[in-house]
This record gives sequence, structure tokens and C-alpha cells, in this order.
Amino acid sequence: MNPTRIIIDTDPGVDDALTFLLALASPEIQLEALTTVCGNIGIDKTTRNALSVLELAHASHIPVARGCADPMLNKLGNSGDAVHGTSGIGKSNLPEPKAQPIEQHAIDYLIERILAEPQQISLYTIGPMTNLALAIRKDPRIVPALKEVVIMGGSLRAGGNITPQAEFNIHADPHAAHVVFHSGIPITLIPLDATYKCLLTSADIERLNKIKSPIARFVGDATAIYMDFYKKYEGFDGCALHDPLTLAVIIAPELFTFEDHYIDVDISTGVSMGNTFADFMKVTKKPANIKVALNVRGRDFVELFLERMETLSRSIAD
Repeated sequence: MNPTRIIIDTDPGVDDALTFLLALASPEIQLEALTTVCGNIGIDKTTRNALSVLELAHASHIPVARGCADPMLNKLGNSGDAVHGTSGIGKSNLPEPKAQPIEQHAIDYLIERILAEPQQISLYTIGPMTNLALAIRKDPRIVPALKEVVIMGGSLRAGGNITPQAEFNIHADPHAAHVVFHSGIPITLIPLDATYKCLLTSADIERLNKIKSPIARFVGDATAIYMDFYKKYEGFDGCALHDPLTLAVIIAPELFTFEDHYIDVDISTGVSMGNTFADFMKVTKKPANIKVALNVRGRDFVELFLERMETLSRSIAD
């Protein structure tokens, strides 16, 4: 069976970086490119981090396209420094990458790649969806040409992680999410309802670091500040694998419980901005527009993630 061809649109970010590594460690996936966006931190650092993590994993041949430095309408609010560290990837100290981003802007790169091979590319958005929304606005022909979009974002019943009602990726650019949700592209949503069940613990990090590898060390260093944040504010000894869980749609779909619902995002100003909500009771009579993961066998996914990281670590050992 041929691997699923994906582009990851990303704002790395600790769990973004772990997503790249999982993609590279998974024979079911062919990672075609990374497109960067502002989100967890600014666009300069997200682009550098994307290049650096690929270089760490001996994957510098994969192109990186730099994208939007600001959301569609709002200014980027709270950055993720407290969660992801000032570099964006914890306590890791990756060298300046030798590779450079391609000259083409991420919006134009997405349009060109998707139109060149209709129904062949899946886009995985694990940051704010500014690049995709503006690509749709610039050239709507990509809507029927894109195979699917898999989104890490939103929270339907679990509460918010940046405001009491909103998840970070959606809140950072709710207008972009609104464009994507109503685009007609087949969408799978992986919200906090599922991701918070996938907890990587300090014991897991110790297990991984029994392998002497720059990959294993990076996972430990990258998640250190992330885990400190979770322990201080959320009371558990570990961190959620939010973004990597999106790849389970390809490598372990049986772990999920999916439902189809009409889902929208609040783009009004005020306390509910960025809130994603589902019409569970079908009161609007609108047809379902999103397949959403409302549950997942979280520990099974963490075990799968660890096994893949152990394999990758052994392949790039000291």
C-alpha cells in the first residue's frame, strides 16, 4: 500500500517538532513539505525550528516554505513562550540550520502543489490556519483539489487551553478557522477532547533516553519546559501529545472514536472568540461538515509514539 502523502502546516512548537519526527518514523506517511506560520512563536523562529528539526533527523531534503507572520485580522495575542520556551522547542539547543526555506511563500507553494496533483495531497494543520485560509481565498480551485485537511484544534466539551472557551490554534486565528470549516474540503478535527488523553510522562522520557541518540535527547530536552508547565498549571507529570495525535488518523485510525457533526467557530469579539462548538442536538438542521475525534485510546497512542521514536533513535544513534 502506498504511503499517504502529506504536507504539514505548522508553528513549531514542541509538539509540532514531535509530529515531524513521528511522520519521518512512520512508513505509512510520506512527508512532502512543511509550511510555517506564526502561532506558538513568531514566524522567524517557527521557520528556523522547522528547518532545524528536519536537519536533526537527516531530512533536510524536505522543503520548508515560510508562511504568514500575522493572523488574517487579529494581532497574534499570547505566544506560547511559557509552554514551549523562548526558542519554541523547550530546552533543546539545535544549531542554526544549514538549509534555507524555499523562496516561494507558503500560500503560493500550497496552491501550486495541490493544483499540480489533485486529490493526492492531504494537509495536516497543527497551528493556526492562516496559510490555508488565505490560499483558499487566493485560489478557490484548491478546495476540490485537496484530498483532505486534518486539523489539530478546537475543544468541544473539554474547555479551552488559552481562554476558558477556546483552544490555542483556533483562537490564534479564528477567522482563518471559519474560512476552512466552511470551505467544503473534507475535514477531520482532532480537538482537546482527544489530545488530552494522550499523556507523555517523565517515565516515558526516561525509557526513550536509554537509547543514546540525538533524537532521544531532543525529545527529552524539547519537552522539559512543556512538562514543567503541565505540572504547574494542570497538575500532572507529563505533557499532552496534541499535534502528533493527528498522524494517528493515518497510522492507527482504530484508536479513535469519530462522529460527524456540524461544527463552527465563534468569530465575534469577547470572551467566546475562538470557541469551537458542535451542533450535537441537530437544532440548526445544518448538515455535518466535520468528522471529529471525541475519544481516543490515549495510552495506546503514546506507546505507538514511543515505539516509533525508539526506532528512529536507533537509526540515528550517537
